[in-house]
Amino acid sequence: MHLLLLRAKARIRDASKTVVDGMVGAATIILLRTARYFDPIKTADFLGRATRLIGPLTREQKIGRANLVAAFPEKSPEEIEKILDGVWDNLGRLVAEFAHLDHVWDHDPAFPEKSRIEISPRTHELFAKLRLQERPVLVFAAHIGNWELPAVAAAAHGLDAAILFRRPNSASANRIIEELRAVKMGTLIPAGRDAPLKMAEALRKGQHVAMLVDQYFTNGIDVTFFGRKTKANPTLARLLRQIECPIYGVRVVRLPNRRFRAEISEEVVPVRNASGQVDVQQTMQAITSVVEGWIREYPDQWLWLHRRWR
Repeated sequence: MHLLLLRAKARIRDASKTVVDGMVGAATIILLRTARYFDPIKTADFLGRATRLIGPLTREQKIGRANLVAAFPEKSPEEIEKILDGVWDNLGRLVAEFAHLDHVWDHDPAFPEKSRIEISPRTHELFAKLRLQERPVLVFAAHIGNWELPAVAAAAHGLDAAILFRRPNSASANRIIEELRAVKMGTLIPAGRDAPLKMAEALRKGQHVAMLVDQYFTNGIDVTFFGRKTKANPTLARLLRQIECPIYGVRVVRLPNRRFRAEISEEVVPVRNASGQVDVQQTMQAITSVVEGWIREYPDQWLWLHRRWR
């Protein structure tokens, strides 16, 4: 009898998940398709305000608050709530901008003053170096600012890159998201068991590879993040073991007046052990430290809404 109840419970849970995923997928399609009919800046303003109102009512608000208290024990409750308000605003704006990925990135090097994008001379210099690099480059990014734009920027300015991405649970939502991402984002590699092999093959062919590296992974590599142990991306670890290549970070952060600044980090030099081989854990710690520095600079633009420590 107990076994039958467990089976029934599992079936109900699976059926409920299917229904919820379908509802989420339908809502995603409606939202993204509708957003494309409106001005991207006004839509971003509207969705930023909307998520600031709705976000605090969700369970993710508690997760985000707990993460922030753990990361910044010195900050007051008022400071924590202000950061969370910015997190929701950033997320709402990202959704609106995602619907307009094909023309949000409007940087023209010949007329930078007419663009919403700021790029420092050093980042221009580093980008030129990457584009002319004879060896393929491993690029890491994080869920900060608009984390979709670095891939768009690479394609827009002639950098051949393969991008690792995670499919949403809803198949219908995944279809429109892939449709939008396919506009100007280079080669897309879905996350999965064979993703490291596909990314390694892209590197061997001379194609640059980019990935987000700030999620928690149960089977990941131990690193320290904001003073606490966590698990870092195992796909990145496998690439570091298989192929040696230059490593750079990239981010696109928000500025006042609805502008962005794109930045490329200085090269992260792999840490080596006594035998001269790459120390994967220490190299991943160095990458994690760069990401932590980014977040400390713009804590209200990072996605604190998932559990980062277990």
